[in-house]
Amino acid sequence: MADIATDLALVAGETSGDLLASVVLKGLKARQPALHAAGIGGSALIREGFEAWWPIEKLAVRGYVEVLRHYREIVGIRKTLQERLLNAPPRLFVGVDAPDFNLPLEQALKSQGVPVVHFVCPSIWAWRPERIHQLKASVDHVLCIFPFEVPLLAQAGITATYVGHPLAPLIPMEPNRALARQTLNLPAGSPIVALLPGSRASEVKYLLGRFLAAAALIRAQQPDTHFVIPAVPAHAEAIRRQVATCDACDSITVIDGQSHTALVACDVTLIASGTATLEAALFKRPMVIAYNMHWLSWQIMRRKRMQAWVGLPNILCQEFVVPELLQDQAKPADLAREVLTWFKHPERIDALQKRFTELHHVLTQDTVTLACDTLERMMDKVRPSAVA
Repeated sequence: MADIATDLALVAGETSGDLLASVVLKGLKARQPALHAAGIGGSALIREGFEAWWPIEKLAVRGYVEVLRHYREIVGIRKTLQERLLNAPPRLFVGVDAPDFNLPLEQALKSQGVPVVHFVCPSIWAWRPERIHQLKASVDHVLCIFPFEVPLLAQAGITATYVGHPLAPLIPMEPNRALARQTLNLPAGSPIVALLPGSRASEVKYLLGRFLAAAALIRAQQPDTHFVIPAVPAHAEAIRRQVATCDACDSITVIDGQSHTALVACDVTLIASGTATLEAALFKRPMVIAYNMHWLSWQIMRRKRMQAWVGLPNILCQEFVVPELLQDQAKPADLAREVLTWFKHPERIDALQKRFTELHHVLTQDTVTLACDTLERMMDKVRPSAVA
């Protein structure tokens, strides 16, 4: 018996993509209440009525070596999903970020007449510029969250729409720090540092220990400092076990999710490089960006970099507005030093917050309307016939 075709097939490969996609899916379902959306996604999409055929954790792997360990399972999921979607073609497929997984799948679907939209332009402006050719072969349209991406794609003959960042309109220009601390039961008058080691298991593996060691060093110099870790539910128990054995355990609060509330509550965040750094910028928080991965993955990745910056706030501002400590530089003592530097120089924080406010205005568009208009237009295309 053939699968029942869905209206919108969607793949979100990590927590940030799940959140981005859920905002737009909510808008689509307001227009089309009977819309059926299914594929791979997480809790944010599921709350909007999304049917998750596989959990998002299956794809949340980063780094060449780490991906190799899960390669057979990931490829198997993509093959099974591709067969399912070709057997019962959706009105539209949307790949949310995760280009290594999504682009080959999108190319196969597009070749069979399924309309394809990629949400979040691959960072061809930062590394792997050759991927633009694969993007052109794989998609009909790209939804861009940064304004400079549309003309860049146009040069390659790829149609795109700048929709702004979906989270920007949802984040207040002036977050309420006192309310956030009260919500999380954090000390109102203490310095608060949010530790965000990432949402992937590999990120937690390589970064959490460094962050906890840095927390102990910060506490030694600034004893009243308190720390909060918003843990992805899949890793929460493991994080709590590791926190319980660290030197600063009595000053660390681990919470389930609520990363945005933690960012509002904190004075400074020590944060893994990734989409969360942009979220921190939208909350106007000073940060120290860190990353560490398997040494072989790092050697491969560093050779493909095209810009001096890795963190999105720095890339968008085109300068080091916040420090980046990557790989061997991400030592606990150096992480602690950079965090403490923010506390010692409040004038730097004021200047940074003004810069981030300007960025917030640029990224604030009517994202839901712009994205939904494009997706509905694409869904109105003729549905391809199911593969026999």
